[in-house]
Amino acid sequence: MAELIPLPFGRLATRMFRELEREGAIFDLERDKFYRGSPAHDLSIDVHGHAAATPLGPAAGPHSQLAQNIVLSFLGGGRVFELKTVQQNDQLDVPRPCIDMATVGYNVEWSQELRLEQSLEEYVKASMLIELLVASGRLNLAPGAERTVFDMSVGYDLAGIRSERVRAFIDGMKDCSAVVERLRKELPPELAQYRDLPFKTQLSDTLTISTFHGCPPDEIERITDHLLREHALHCVVKLNPTLLGATDARRIFHDALGYTERIPDEAFTKDAQWSQAVDIIGRLGDTATSLGRGLGVKFSNTLLVENHREFFPKSEQVMYLSGPPLHVLAMTLVARFRDTFGDRFPVSFSAGIDRQNFADAVSLGLVPVTVCSDLLRAGGYGRMRFYFANLAKRMTAAGARDVDEWVLRGQGLAEESLEAAANGADVSAARDALANKGELRAAAGPALYARWLSEARVRNARKYADAALVDPRYASAANSKSPNKVGTKLWLFDCLTCDKCVPVCPNDANFAFLLPKGEIAITRLRGRADGGFDREDAGKLVIDKHHQLANFADCCNECGNCDVFCPEDGGPYVLKPRFFGSPESFARFATHDGFHLSRTPSGDTVLGRFEGKTLRLEATGERAVFSGEGFEVRFAAADPVGTLEGRIDVGAVVDLAHFGIMNSLRTAILDGPGVNYVNVGVG
Repeated sequence: MAELIPLPFGRLATRMFRELEREGAIFDLERDKFYRGSPAHDLSIDVHGHAAATPLGPAAGPHSQLAQNIVLSFLGGGRVFELKTVQQNDQLDVPRPCIDMATVGYNVEWSQELRLEQSLEEYVKASMLIELLVASGRLNLAPGAERTVFDMSVGYDLAGIRSERVRAFIDGMKDCSAVVERLRKELPPELAQYRDLPFKTQLSDTLTISTFHGCPPDEIERITDHLLREHALHCVVKLNPTLLGATDARRIFHDALGYTERIPDEAFTKDAQWSQAVDIIGRLGDTATSLGRGLGVKFSNTLLVENHREFFPKSEQVMYLSGPPLHVLAMTLVARFRDTFGDRFPVSFSAGIDRQNFADAVSLGLVPVTVCSDLLRAGGYGRMRFYFANLAKRMTAAGARDVDEWVLRGQGLAEESLEAAANGADVSAARDALANKGELRAAAGPALYARWLSEARVRNARKYADAALVDPRYASAANSKSPNKVGTKLWLFDCLTCDKCVPVCPNDANFAFLLPKGEIAITRLRGRADGGFDREDAGKLVIDKHHQLANFADCCNECGNCDVFCPEDGGPYVLKPRFFGSPESFARFATHDGFHLSRTPSGDTVLGRFEGKTLRLEATGERAVFSGEGFEVRFAAADPVGTLEGRIDVGAVVDLAHFGIMNSLRTAILDGPGVNYVNVGVG
């Protein structure tokens, strides 16, 4: 169906708390993977005057579009959410599949897949869900570990940003009171105690400008100036890796790192040049200061390359590269920017961040450090805990108590940075504290400490960028192996049940459930002219495994990432049982086989579609009514053929295997122990 359908707030909240209570997980992320704070270290950062409990968060992309995505990022330890970029043209036809993480990371989608109004509501839902979790006390967070920053993102031209609907989106993010009041009423009775929580009504006054590839330099400046002046926003300008220029970008990408993808000439000719970007940021910085607002930059956007992946539709001539090679390109730009501007502007970062380099990125004073590609790999949001484990280990070894001390100590340049920052001041106390792992801020005093930090940020950036350029783990040779395939093909049931498809989905669309082992007879009944039927027995469907996997269609945009990591062929999102969240979505996407389940006091109803043909099952106790094109029959579920009554038109076929599948899924999902989007939405 390739279209996201946001879930009702009440259903999200219900699943969240039920799953935590019954299974010790939230949206399929286990409790032991939650981030609760760092007792030994203060990881908080300042984002344009707002405190965030950690410097980590999801980059604007697939992990920051739906409410449950953002909650999962929060559970993993993200505290700065770079929300997915929105634009006036919010009815794009995005090619599918669109995400290929087989090696370094490629995609062909680049904007929101929801309507503007839906995007606003998803962000409000996410904020409220996080506040519900915090208020419940069930996460056992350390004091202050709940502090978050929501950073909106808009694009891609000034005309669109000035439009009434984009303005309404921005205004809604600055004051979402009306949405909050409407959503709080949707909390179910079991969560009624939270309806009067003082939910946040100002979600954001910071914004990252996504100008994407090919935006004229003067347009970038006009957009940012407009947002600073007209919307009173703190702004971050996201810049492209092509700022390196064709010669340096290709030298690094091809010669130093060994990648062979072709960067088209137009990627450079249409984008801002380095000198233009320097002039623009300098002028915008002056404007921001005069208005009392913050201005920062972000490195970096993805790298435009020619499409050579068979995974993507052939209609796509270009694709967008991320991951390890982009890390080196973007870090080179960070160093160049710091060499040019010093520490005048805050720098946020997103390019190939993972568990091994997160701590280094934090040591450069980058705020925030955001991640996308790595969360699309096996383990998904659960990978974030290793970021913090590695950071804590290195901070402890260095004697760093907070992020600023880690900036000073993390790259081993604290002493030379101190000498450069001295400016005639006595630095002996600071030097002693450095040698003895003392408190550097107190020893240096406010003025020296500020200069010291600035020097360290600049020097650290250059040292790290130079090291990354020659680090073999970013080279093509280390990033060319695709996930293994075993050569077998998926079908509706049994597979290797490795469960990789669950965490690699950014939207939590895939889920596991339990199904009794057994056999489903393939019995077909064909109507005769005399009112009877002919019977054909064609074997059995054998279900060998109790543990099964399924897909919740409303949260699946058919990005294809689960197919990339599945060891078998065919794609879980294509071949596993697909469940729709409503009869309307089931009917709307008639080209997709799947199911919809509902339950009332009088019985259960299952809508099913097999090879485009729609069937209906109504189950009350042990009796069932099964209908489709040309037939409506009634029988005891335990003995369909022996108790069959009703109508089968001449030539119509009743496939009782379809009944068996629908009935098995009904009882497994609605009566099984698991909590998922399907069974919390029945009724």
